[in-house]
Amino acid sequence: MLNSSFAHRIAVTSMFPSDRVGMNEPVSIGFLAPLSGPVSSWGLPGLNGVRLWAEWLNKAGGILIGGRRYPLRIVPFDCGYEPERAMEGARHLVLSEQVKLLMMLGGDTFTPLRNFLTENRVLTSTLLPSDLSPDTRYLIAPSEVHPVYNVTGVEWLAKNEPHLRRIAMCSQKDALGLPSTATYRAAFEAEGLPVVKDIQYDPEQTDVAEIVGPMLEAEPDVLCWCTSYTPMVHAMTEYAYEKGFKGRILSCTLDNYERIVARTSESFMEGSLFQFPDFDDPKLARKAFFFNKPSAFFKEYNSRYPGTWSAVSWEYVAILEIWHAAVEKVASVHPVSVLTTMKQMEPVTHAFGPARWWGEHMFGINNALIGDWPVVRLREGRARIAEFLSVPDWLERHEELLRDHMGRVGQLWQQRVEMGEIQTGLTAREIID
Repeated sequence: MLNSSFAHRIAVTSMFPSDRVGMNEPVSIGFLAPLSGPVSSWGLPGLNGVRLWAEWLNKAGGILIGGRRYPLRIVPFDCGYEPERAMEGARHLVLSEQVKLLMMLGGDTFTPLRNFLTENRVLTSTLLPSDLSPDTRYLIAPSEVHPVYNVTGVEWLAKNEPHLRRIAMCSQKDALGLPSTATYRAAFEAEGLPVVKDIQYDPEQTDVAEIVGPMLEAEPDVLCWCTSYTPMVHAMTEYAYEKGFKGRILSCTLDNYERIVARTSESFMEGSLFQFPDFDDPKLARKAFFFNKPSAFFKEYNSRYPGTWSAVSWEYVAILEIWHAAVEKVASVHPVSVLTTMKQMEPVTHAFGPARWWGEHMFGINNALIGDWPVVRLREGRARIAEFLSVPDWLERHEELLRDHMGRVGQLWQQRVEMGEIQTGLTAREIID
């Protein structure tokens, strides 16, 4: 009798071309992202990470396909976050380089590529799940489902620090800020936490006093920056420190948190909550995890590319891990067969353990992965995972509430289609003095 994995392989490979490569011919992966310019911090650290991962894989013999191993080749194309340049890059990577997976940041650079990638059945990944819709059948968001995982930070706060009740929140009005605002509103409502000030600011706004001043006047226990960009997170946190705020900071990201600690104080930042851990965290070593050696990756990455570590450094790698597992399972690099295998794997292991495909009600298609997500807390100046909480469990209880809040800010997929794509207005993740 056939075992289930072998039977699955036979079933899937009989449906699609095997598309195997020659013995010495590498398997090519396209990396289409901003590698220069003002938003290169959303792409270049990711390229650093995938190159390091590919190097490790190739040193171990390469990718295993049907009993043979083949080297992996990363083919980058710098689109500078320009739609026209992204189309040029997509055509080159797909038609000339014949990449088997196209990795993208997404957002404004994905929109003009939508029809081309769908018509050519290009398996494509995005870091921005708002790109998903029913007509993006070959687009996946398997690494992070922003901003849904932010509910875990609010859930942890309510459970572990119930004395912190009054919330003041803010975020920019763009394709990252609006869904983040809706998610935090839903999460606070689910926990019965009153929002005493709620500010949506223009993405070009730089006067933090106009934003944070009214928030502080509301006498909050928690200042929530939602998914504000890194320069604003730093500036707003420093302003709150200068004005004597004594409560808690809550944010989606806290890139380069060491700088904030140095510019404020360790005691001021103690207990600040966000969602992205350092990879030398002891709790990652004990977690079912997509890296065999997360701390070794973290150490080598920082040694090679000092000062560039952020979530982007590992998120593209997490996508490659899922793709790699599906390729070896189905013994093919054919994009459609690999996608089918990805969708049928039970469970899929995403960045922080087992996960499942989700998203139909939010994005019109179940092409996003959700699972456990870490709540990260600053302790004595270092980021440390406080707890892993389940995004699927939260959605089981509150998905309708989240849909309601997403609808209020026009972020359901039907609304985005009707209004046209909302530009992300991405800015740098890094701080430049």
